[in-house]
Amino acid sequence: MKLTSTYELANGKSIPVIGFGTWQSENGKECYEAVLEALRCGYRHIDTAAAYGNEESVGQAIADFLDETEDVSREDLFITTKLWNDDHGYEETKKAIEASLKKLKLDYVDLYLIHWPNPLKFRDCWQERNAGSWKAMEEAYKEGKLRAIGISNFCERHIDELLKTAEIKPMVNQIKLCPGQTQNSLVEYSKSLGMVVEAYSPLGTGGIFSNLTMKELSHKYNRSIAQICIKWSLQQGYLPLPKSVTKERIIENTKVFNFDLEEDDCIKIAHLTDLDIKPARNPDEAPF
Repeated sequence: MKLTSTYELANGKSIPVIGFGTWQSENGKECYEAVLEALRCGYRHIDTAAAYGNEESVGQAIADFLDETEDVSREDLFITTKLWNDDHGYEETKKAIEASLKKLKLDYVDLYLIHWPNPLKFRDCWQERNAGSWKAMEEAYKEGKLRAIGISNFCERHIDELLKTAEIKPMVNQIKLCPGQTQNSLVEYSKSLGMVVEAYSPLGTGGIFSNLTMKELSHKYNRSIAQICIKWSLQQGYLPLPKSVTKERIIENTKVFNFDLEEDDCIKIAHLTDLDIKPARNPDEAPF
């Protein structure tokens, strides 16, 4: 396995096994430079969202990278973005897809996700709104504007409701997965339906770095805590989306393919409890 290795989605499309996350990367110079550096050092999978407010910077970095290299084409990249909560519903989703494509300066995105299943704005009719959004996504998929479609933060109950009307099954479920937070039942359910499971916040949004056990493992393997987290995620069969805006860290996070974690250590990481990390949010109670 290497940075350009891939998993196969249910529709046969290939998705690189590590994605570069951009959540909390501010639109502008910081995000632009981070994405450009990630592409330069070998990332081919970039994850953004309408809610991140940085699609313009991501799109510009992609365009500039493709202009400066002759060895990589658009088809070699895998770009993900997501539908935000205010835009659930059939017509709203059609407009949101076009808006994201325009901001990203792309004719298509490789993966489009419903970001949250049960927005506060539509909490009394979320099933109907999701069905409408999914119909719009299926149409855009058939038109070639979206090469794959999926979901994010969906629990079993939300997936079941979506499947009542879906013509095409979701190909990805992107959820919070990091040491100490494995959401095993949801992972297994998603996989049983043919979904690749992506792990956002695989470094615990930074809360992992003060943990004593992780420090000990870092010393044992002579790897950074971030590298340990990413490797652990890969060995669990997840697709991690590490984020950084620091050049050295961006490069460091790609160097996870020349070592393996022992099974006992993987189990230890999965069951960590003394972590300064917020648990995965219940989407039915999220205040947005």
